[in-house]
Order: sequence, then structure tokens, then C-alpha cells
Amino acid sequence: MIEVFVLDDHPIVRQGLEKILEEEADMRVTGQAGTYQEFMELLESRKPDVIILDITMPDRSGLDVLKDLKAMYPDIPVLIMSVHDEKHFATRTIKSGAAGYLNKMSVSDELVTAIRRVVGGRKYISLKVAEQLAEELDKPTDGMPHEALSDREFQVMCMIASGMKSKEIADQLGISSKTVSTTANACSARWVCAPTPSWRTTR
Repeated sequence: MIEVFVLDDHPIVRQGLEKILEEEADMRVTGQAGTYQEFMELLESRKPDVIILDITMPDRSGLDVLKDLKAMYPDIPVLIMSVHDEKHFATRTIKSGAAGYLNKMSVSDELVTAIRRVVGGRKYISLKVAEQLAEELDKPTDGMPHEALSDREFQVMCMIASGMKSKEIADQLGISSKTVSTTANACSARWVCAPTPSWRTTR
């Protein structure tokens, strides 16, 4: 039996994933959590075969959670799940140690296949992500500008690009609006992202 732990702050998403896996005779969700703290407490008592992690958590960045998991439980594969475009997040998470990346828009079609693959010790990536990773090999050695960002800066940048307001980002990441603004300005200073005037003034 493949035991799955789901870490996502939206109950409806957790229920949806559990419903998908109910159709598989050899899979089951044995743990669920909506916050990082709750997740770590539950993980101490029972180790799953695979962890499904939402990249955007309310109390801790999903990228930071991924780093923690790889340090503490390197043998447990982690499948990253996100609403963000695969273009930047997928390659970054794979490089950070994720076993696979799923876009929430296609999770119903790919979830079971992805779980079986990563539990078997392999990586799961879509054809689109595979092409992006291949393109990384052809990049100049100095890399792309966004690659110089910290994980927090990168996450804020992507959330701004998706149209989220300062307060929405702050609430989702568990930080202050001032920190969001400071981080965005740091990105802008590096010519990576330049928040628009409407974003700057919209709180």
C-alpha cells in the first residue's frame, strides 16, 4: 500500500486529492495538514511513502518546506503541486530536490502516474518541464537573471506576475505587506521584475 501525505492549506484540494486516490486499490491518503506546523507534528508519528506539497503555504514557503524535508527525510519523495506556471517554478523545485512537479490544473490526470513514478525512485516531469530542463543545458554559464534570486524573492516575484496584490501575497506567505514591498523592490533593482505603480499603491 502506497501511503500519501497531503500538505495543502485548502481543505477542498486535500479532499479532491483523497477522492482521486480512493479509486486506486493500492493507494491511500494517510495524513493531511493545512499548515507547516501541523504537518511536522503529524509527520513525527507516521512516515508516508510520498508527500504532496503545495508550493504556497500560509505559514512557511513551500520551497523552504522542501529544503527541510530533504534535510530531515531525504528518502521520502516530495511531489510539488502549484497553480503557478511551470516555466520557472518547476525547474527550480526539481533542482532543489523535488521528485516531481504537478500543476493543479492537470493534477487529476497526472497524480496517480506521478505518485507511482516517484515512489519507484524516478522523477516525474511533464514534457513541457522536460523541455525546459533541457534548455537549461544550453544557457550561458552566467545563467538567467531570476536564478540569482533567493527562494523568497523568486516566490514573491512569481506571485506578483500572476496578478496577486501585496496584501494577498503577505497573507499567503505569512509575512507583512512591508516585507512584500521590500522584496519586490529588491527584485526590481536587479532588473528581474518591476512592480507596476498600481501594484505598489494597492494594499
